[in-house]
Amino acid sequence: MHIHILGICGTFMGGIAAIAREAGHKVTGCDVGVYPPMSTQLRAQGIELTEGFSPDQTRLNPDLFVIGNVVTRGNPLMEAILNLNLPYVSGPQWLAENVLRDKWVLAVAGTHGKTTTASMLAWILEYAGMSPGFLIGGIPLNFGLSARLGGSGFFVIEADEYDTAFFDKRSKFVHFRSRTAILNNLEFDHADIFDSLAAIERQFHYFVRTIPGNGLIIASGREESIQRVLAQGCWTPVELVGVANGWGGNVLPDGISINFQGDCQGLLQWSLLGEHNLMNGLAALAAARHSGVPINIGIEALRQFKNVKRRMEVRGVRNGITLYDDFAHHPTAIRTTLDGLRSKVKGARIIAVLEPRSNTMKMGVWKESLADSLSPADEVFCYKANLGWEAGEALASLGKRAATYEDLNDLIAAIKTATRPGDHVVVMSNGAFGDIHERLLEVMNSAVAGS
Repeated sequence: MHIHILGICGTFMGGIAAIAREAGHKVTGCDVGVYPPMSTQLRAQGIELTEGFSPDQTRLNPDLFVIGNVVTRGNPLMEAILNLNLPYVSGPQWLAENVLRDKWVLAVAGTHGKTTTASMLAWILEYAGMSPGFLIGGIPLNFGLSARLGGSGFFVIEADEYDTAFFDKRSKFVHFRSRTAILNNLEFDHADIFDSLAAIERQFHYFVRTIPGNGLIIASGREESIQRVLAQGCWTPVELVGVANGWGGNVLPDGISINFQGDCQGLLQWSLLGEHNLMNGLAALAAARHSGVPINIGIEALRQFKNVKRRMEVRGVRNGITLYDDFAHHPTAIRTTLDGLRSKVKGARIIAVLEPRSNTMKMGVWKESLADSLSPADEVFCYKANLGWEAGEALASLGKRAATYEDLNDLIAAIKTATRPGDHVVVMSNGAFGDIHERLLEVMNSAVAGS
């Protein structure tokens, strides 16, 4: 079958493209404004990409058009598909019908930590010899790719609450028919499609309704929002994470004691930072155990987990300055990232560089809490181009520690001037950010200003 994917360079649709190609389908696709790592990954797989959504792509005569949720009415190619009565389907529906139907699906849902937790879970299953398929919204460094068909009946998926398509406003995760489900946490997000936290909780409840009675839900025991979701109705056994009667971890001098229902299961030694990653790891262990992996094997796997690209990924060290790339774009994630780094570097200077790029961030929904989330940093640089609100006002409480820039060149020059040996520079964005990482490494390599 030949499928043509609209919006192919999104992480989810790009993953579908890779899986479809591996399954033997001919895959082509189109998008605009593509950037690595997805564009690089697709081209490496021999998938032909077309820039833009020109109507003449209907002449490719695919058997089916697979539609990403970036596509709206008015999109010229979509309008041509509708006018010509050509066959089309959403990405989640295609995946459910063609890949997931006969799989044991392990789904990871939540506002934060989906990518990391799903990567941990896939790696545990791989380490245990189960050869899982997976579709993850990032690139796990243990695998080097974001999606694969796999060689077994197990499939790990990052289960997003974002809507399915312009013609299907249900959250993506209701399509997946999951048997094992992780509900990591739940905060207000995606203000472009949800008007309240209660609306998101309702979608999570619909997700819970799809999980069978012989499945398992692994849920945070610390999140009131998750408890509200379960209180709306739950027909599946639940194991809690982060509480004494469920899964927990105690930090010891030589590692983390992993506990289940009060009993120590083993000692975890790893390099990941922060309480949030411990919660991610506990959820992954619980889900893997449900699919048949002994806890001790899961702990061994996590010791060798290499994290995910763009999750506090060290991009380089120049003249004693360490540069990190992180995906954080929600105040909670920003604060968690910086707190975790602070616990590691102690009194060393942290320079936070933020691009408020997500739809919700651009709308200014979180501007009141942004300054507090950045407060662990010694200096803050914010790229304010294309915002509908004044970043300088939002960060005013940080005083001279914060500066905003509308020109990327000026921003890079200011960071170069501010940094000195021993600093830790954390770049936070969910986009390409003008290739700022490579540009910063170049200027940091050429000179050390301020020394």
